[in-house]
This record gives sequence, structure tokens and C-alpha cells, in this order.
Amino acid sequence: MTDTAASSTDLRIPRAFFIYAILYGGMTVLAGVVAFKQVQLWPSQLAVEAGIFPFLMLVVITSTIAQLYGQKMANKMVWIGFIPLAASAALIFLALSLPPSLEMIEYRREDLAAFERVLGQTPRILMAGPAAYITSLLLNVWIFSKLRGNGEGGAISLMVRGAIASALSQAIDSVIFITLAFYGEFDITDLMIGQVIAKVTLSFVLVPFLITGGVALAKWLDSKD
Repeated sequence: MTDTAASSTDLRIPRAFFIYAILYGGMTVLAGVVAFKQVQLWPSQLAVEAGIFPFLMLVVITSTIAQLYGQKMANKMVWIGFIPLAASAALIFLALSLPPSLEMIEYRREDLAAFERVLGQTPRILMAGPAAYITSLLLNVWIFSKLRGNGEGGAISLMVRGAIASALSQAIDSVIFITLAFYGEFDITDLMIGQVIAKVTLSFVLVPFLITGGVALAKWLDSKD
């Protein structure tokens, strides 16, 4: 085997990692858009911004990567997630800066107003999002990996570690985001408590099963290489 062929083999990316990386980038962008809407978690009265759903997918993906490829690779994915975040922010800024068409001004004023309302976030929110993102996801990977110890662990261990890591990191995410985005504008106590309870609840109800499924899917995808 030539040196070139050997290098090509060494640089081959696992199929699951490649697919999950693409999905991860999409979720980082989507989370900031759908977060504009708050939804009620049936059958409770708990409310949470809809951005929690793509964000939980980020938690699941990074935990899956940490489980299969190691903590270092999962941390790299978290940092690389800033690339689609920055690119989408720049393109959104460009779209908002360019003047709307005459047709839109005349016939689609409501659509224009809705577009600007959803995407024209304040600088504080734009700063709070990435700060909460990087802190909570790196914390999630660290807790998930530390709880694993030196053993492989079974499905139950995987589910428990995923739930605990997600719950703690999501609580921190809420505290950071709400404090940076809204502190001083109104009393954030009720909002923060509600968000923490809702996110922790979702972390224990959904994340264990999503991580188990994510790991199983990744192993299946890699077996097809």
C-alpha cells in the first residue's frame, strides 16, 4: 500500500459520524429559529420554547459521539457547531439588511413584519444563545463521559448517564441564557424556574430513549461501511 493510499484510509470518516455531523449543524441553526415559539408540554401546564427540541437533539448527538468515538471527538463537534451558527447569523443579518422587494412591501407586509420579528433578535439574545450553547453542551459531554468511568456499561447505564448529563446541562443552559438575555428587563425568576423544570423533565422523559436509539443507529450505520 502506498503512503497516499494509507493516508486516505486513515482519514476515512465513520459513516455515522459524518451523518450525525450534518444533522448537528442543521439543529444548531434550527434551534434559534423555532425558539421564537413557546409550547405547552401536554398534559402538564409546563411551557418551554420550541428550540428545546432541536437542542435536545444536539445533546443526543454529542452524547452518542462521546459514547462511540470518545469525549475529545464530541467536544470537537460542539466547537465545530459554531461554524453553521456563525454562517447562519451572517446570512440572516444580510437578509435583514437588504431592502425588501416592492412587491413584498405592497402585497406582503404581514409576511415581511413576521420575518423581521422572528429573525431580528436583539444583540443580548444573539450573545446569550452561543454562550449558553457552548457551556451547556461541553458540560453535557463532560458529565456524560465522567459518569461512564472506565467501563462500557449497558443500555440502562447509557440511559441513566444520558438523562443526568442532559438534565444538569439543560438547567445550566436555562440559567445562562435567561440571565444574559433578559436580566434587568423584567423579573426572570418565574421564567427561569419554569424553563428549568420543563427542560429537566424532557431530559428524563425523552433523552434516555433518544440516546439509546442514537447509539444503536450509529452502530448500524457504521456496520454498513
